[in-house]
Amino acid sequence: MIEVLVVDDDFRLVNIHSGFVARTPGFRVAAGARSGEETLAALAEHRPDLVLLDLYLPDVFGLDLVRRMRAEGFESDVFVISAAREAEAVRAAVRLGVVSYLLKPFSFDDFTERLEQYAERRAGLAAAAVRDQADVDRAFERATAPNPLPPKGFSAETTKLVESALRVAEGSLSASECAERVGISRVSARRYLERLAEGGSAEVSLKYAGRGRPERRYAWARRA
Repeated sequence: MIEVLVVDDDFRLVNIHSGFVARTPGFRVAAGARSGEETLAALAEHRPDLVLLDLYLPDVFGLDLVRRMRAEGFESDVFVISAAREAEAVRAAVRLGVVSYLLKPFSFDDFTERLEQYAERRAGLAAAAVRDQADVDRAFERATAPNPLPPKGFSAETTKLVESALRVAEGSLSASECAERVGISRVSARRYLERLAEGGSAEVSLKYAGRGRPERRYAWARRA
């Protein structure tokens, strides 16, 4: 379980973002904070794995707070959530090793997708064995991709999991069934399945039941 500290000067957003974290499998809210000083106190008390950080705090600019965190020995990863669109803020976030940067306003799907990407990279780095330069290069690729301001992309690890779920399925899968087997959100599963279908690796069929919209079902298209 990845422990998260939620930081925003608006208590309503602390509550909203905490709710988003609670709805994302594999993540748990450790605490909330509304200023730089509260953040440092919460870091000392809870030692979270990840800090969701607004940049516009009442007592310090968020990226200056990251520098102070590092100076005081706090090693939590930082995920910036901010309305700050200035190029210099983004470049500074990259230099400071921020793991993701999400612009306000955003949807739950945007938010949880980036948390899932972070969890995948974190798991990959934790499991990585270093035997030679190729292993070192792969570790750095995991740590630096996707970019803090990525287009809506796709993880190679998750693509492989979705492909595997389709390959071994008896018949077709819905997005919900695939999500349950792979351990991702239904929305993310649907995106990956549609991408496989667009590339010809999956076939789509429609299942009609009652008056509602038909259910889209997916099957692996390249069976031996």
